[in-house]
Amino acid sequence: MTDHVPADQQTPSAGDISRPPAEVSSAVATSVAAGTDTPTASPRLLTIGFVGLLITQFMGAFLDNLFRWFAVSVAQQQLDVGMTLMLGGLALTVPYVLLTPTAGWLADRFPKRSVIVACKLLEFAITALAVISLATANVWLMFAVVGLLGAQSALFGPSKFGSIAEILPTEALARGNGLMQMTSMSAIILGGIAGYGMYDWLAPELSAPQFVDLVTVGGVMLGIAIAGTGASLLIPLAPAADPTRTTEINPVPNLLKAIGALTADPRLLRTAMGIAFFFFLGALSQSNLDQFGPQTFGISKTETGFLLGTLILGVGIGSVLAGIWSDGKVELGIVPLGAIGIIVSSLAVWLSGQMFDLDLPRQEQFAYYLGIASLFLLGVSAGLFDVPLESYLQFRSDVKNRGTVLAGNYFLSYSMIIVSSGFVYLLLTVWGVHPKTVFLIAGLITIPVTLYLLYLLPDLTVRFLMWLWSHSLYKLNVYGRENVPDHGGALIVPNHVSWVDGILMMVSTSRFARFIIFADFTELWGLRTLARIMKVIPIRATDGPKAILKALQTAKESVQAGEVVVIFAEGQLTRTGQMQPFNRGMLKIVEGTGAPIIPAHIHGLWGSIFSYRGGRFVWKWPQKWRYPVTIRFGKPMHDVKEAGAVRRVVEQLGSKETAMEAKEQLIPARQFIRNCKRFPNIVRAADSAGVQLTSRKLLIASLAMRRALLRHVIQRQEQNIGVLLPPSVGGCIANTALALAGKTAVNLNYTLSDDVLNVCIKKAGITHVLTSKKFIEKKPFAIEGAEFVYLEDLKEKITGLDKAISAAQAIACPAGILERQLGLHRISTDDTLTIVFTSGSTGEPKGVVLSHRNVASNLEAIDSLLQLDEKDGIMGILPFFHSFGYTACLWLPMCYALRGVYHFNPLDARIIGRLVHDHKLTILMATPTFLKMYLKRCEVEQFKTLDIVVVGAEKLPVDLAEEFKAKFGITPSEGYGTTELSPVAAVNIPDHRSGKLVQTGTKLGTVGRPLPGVLAKVVNPDTGEDLGFNQEGLLLIKGPNVMMGYLNEPEK
Repeated sequence: MTDHVPADQQTPSAGDISRPPAEVSSAVATSVAAGTDTPTASPRLLTIGFVGLLITQFMGAFLDNLFRWFAVSVAQQQLDVGMTLMLGGLALTVPYVLLTPTAGWLADRFPKRSVIVACKLLEFAITALAVISLATANVWLMFAVVGLLGAQSALFGPSKFGSIAEILPTEALARGNGLMQMTSMSAIILGGIAGYGMYDWLAPELSAPQFVDLVTVGGVMLGIAIAGTGASLLIPLAPAADPTRTTEINPVPNLLKAIGALTADPRLLRTAMGIAFFFFLGALSQSNLDQFGPQTFGISKTETGFLLGTLILGVGIGSVLAGIWSDGKVELGIVPLGAIGIIVSSLAVWLSGQMFDLDLPRQEQFAYYLGIASLFLLGVSAGLFDVPLESYLQFRSDVKNRGTVLAGNYFLSYSMIIVSSGFVYLLLTVWGVHPKTVFLIAGLITIPVTLYLLYLLPDLTVRFLMWLWSHSLYKLNVYGRENVPDHGGALIVPNHVSWVDGILMMVSTSRFARFIIFADFTELWGLRTLARIMKVIPIRATDGPKAILKALQTAKESVQAGEVVVIFAEGQLTRTGQMQPFNRGMLKIVEGTGAPIIPAHIHGLWGSIFSYRGGRFVWKWPQKWRYPVTIRFGKPMHDVKEAGAVRRVVEQLGSKETAMEAKEQLIPARQFIRNCKRFPNIVRAADSAGVQLTSRKLLIASLAMRRALLRHVIQRQEQNIGVLLPPSVGGCIANTALALAGKTAVNLNYTLSDDVLNVCIKKAGITHVLTSKKFIEKKPFAIEGAEFVYLEDLKEKITGLDKAISAAQAIACPAGILERQLGLHRISTDDTLTIVFTSGSTGEPKGVVLSHRNVASNLEAIDSLLQLDEKDGIMGILPFFHSFGYTACLWLPMCYALRGVYHFNPLDARIIGRLVHDHKLTILMATPTFLKMYLKRCEVEQFKTLDIVVVGAEKLPVDLAEEFKAKFGITPSEGYGTTELSPVAAVNIPDHRSGKLVQTGTKLGTVGRPLPGVLAKVVNPDTGEDLGFNQEGLLLIKGPNVMMGYLNEPEK
């Protein structure tokens, strides 16, 4: 595997861009607009149909639990406590065991909505029977009503859960199940509290209840049934999953079929067993709490109801949390974490009981609050345990027999509830175990379950822990996740920016993925076991071709086996911020398999502590907490013949994200404020006249001039303001002051004739031109339709109050508040920042309209590639009326860490050499013509601090580049751009060399690679057809740097 491929094996956007013919270069900017595809929105969860299902579930669960706990409380006055708890559990759960297979058949044979509505209608008859049981105070009739409610819920269950998968897309299943669990838990809490409350209300009159009370209770229950039935009508009517299925009333064959559907797939069976264990623990804890409250804490029935509510509220919150943590996928790695939480919290509940003293006021005891908190955490852990399992069962089961699978799951789950009821009876009544000890037993029996889960799901557990870690450090947004197939093999090919790329790719899809990783890392102590758990495929180029082919063959076999494999086709981390060439070896992995390649782009990690920006890995301060990162998956690619084709698509994905990010970017004026406040005492701007201002002083001067301009010069409706100044500190202040005022600075070309200059002034509608008397004395102009505003005169109009207010704003006012005071937050990134006129060499000058987004995106790309910091400084010799001078020499030092030093004449080689030396400047932007001058007249010592020399505007002769390097030790980097591209489209950057590792950044005779987020391709100018490698044609550029258009010439 090689570090790079020759230029003739790369697409124009993937490798170095050959210089376009002169006759087509002027058409570059107008050929294509910036790509701004809208990111895929998260699936909508709260649709009318799903809300209807949630309400239906809430009403049913509320009614069930209201009457269940009322019946149990009444029965405890006549029967043994353990017996009543067991009977209450049996009455509600036995119908599930007997009827669940039939319910599964109903869910598959008929539309699920029809089954749900029919079940809700049954509640009316059951409600009437409940009122009769109250009127007669017959305990056994009450239990019979509980049983009927259980039967109705059993018939309802498979259709309910099956409907979730029909209403919601796969990526919303986890959140949907979490919300469903939260709804159920809320209903159980409120239903239990209402049941205990109804008992306290009716208990004194149960022998002869008053008629009015019966009417009230019956009316409330009837109202709940009506509300649930009405909500069920909102559920969308979907076709039956298997309408041809024969009638099956006998539950035994249905039961066998349901169990068979689970045992046919070991993964489904293990999942169902996990859910059943959750129901076992839930029923055990719920029944045990009925006695735990009075016996351990000495509290009443009503207070016990609130204790039960705490537990169930925890389950609901844990369920929602599991949905959020699943992050749009089915995440089984949460299950072991939930199991560990169950162990810890169960033991903590037992410990609180051990510590509690019934002879002391409970409000004064830590043990009481520990018990409440532990019950809540027990519920949260249970929710984390259950929701991923429920989601996986729905995701894994086939659509046609999903009802049958869910019925089998219900059978196992409610069988375990029956077992739990008998277990509670044995513990509390037969063996006389104290309720607090029951929680100890619950924690202990969860230990082997947890160990089995860790044995069964070590990879998914590690992946989820990585998810928690990564989401604590990064704000991860994933788009196009649906492009990764749910089943079958696939090869994911992302770019490689940082050391955490693998972790972020791992947690961004629900599919378990095997990674091809540099073998040396898999052999490090501490990583060897992790690599084995995650089934990584080690590879090492130094082991020779046979070892590489063996690793690729292992990856191919994994893809053929239906697994997902991830390869970083660049073969190494980028050291320059540019994507490196993709190695051809990746194509062998999918060759002959029919599996797709999924291109992916990781955006936002360059500059983070785990990237190589600045030449340092880890040993740098993080720029922000929860670093924003975006991963985009592209459409599957089949029958790919060249690695460059995949790389091109990855670049296109990056361009989409850059375009979206540019819309949210801070405008340059806001960046200027924040940059000055971040580095207040660093020299921000200096010039050859001896003027030197720190960031703070420059900001104060700009704010003060803004005030004077708005008060004495600029009218409210006036937008475009002319600037006629050379590169200097004064020119910086004029431009930044206008930007802070929300005005458009039009830097006029002072090399033009008066007539052409007046054409520009007229086109832009300029009525005021900022300049200086000294400048006009040296180069007089006769302008028409506008008046000069001299900075010397304007300076005299700046009052002491202006200076004081500006100083207070610059020093004491937070950046965000200052931006709002100035109204900068109302400026859109698509508003015009500047108008740059072309030279007019082929006719009248055209006004190129550049937005805040155009310039800001170009600035960010330049900063990303040049890796700027506060030690850097740029020699600003290019005029501000030139787009390169405006973007790179003016706004780059205003918005980023580097300093700007200015001189008005780029041909003054000796002065420029002195300025570079005196200010220890590191960056020089020039043209090849200027370099020839510096080569002759500047001393080696003067340029010794320069790290980067970028040239454009004309072709860089190779012999000049070599001669410059021979004298100054720096290879000039050639770039390409036009005014219409803000202006940079592509650039060479210095090579990176570190030991044997070399990443090429410069190839002489080319203009380099496109900037990050910029796409380029060459097409036939007549047909628009894409051309092959190294063919001349029309160069098309796409990116956020492409201009808004020509001033007053929309047709162009």
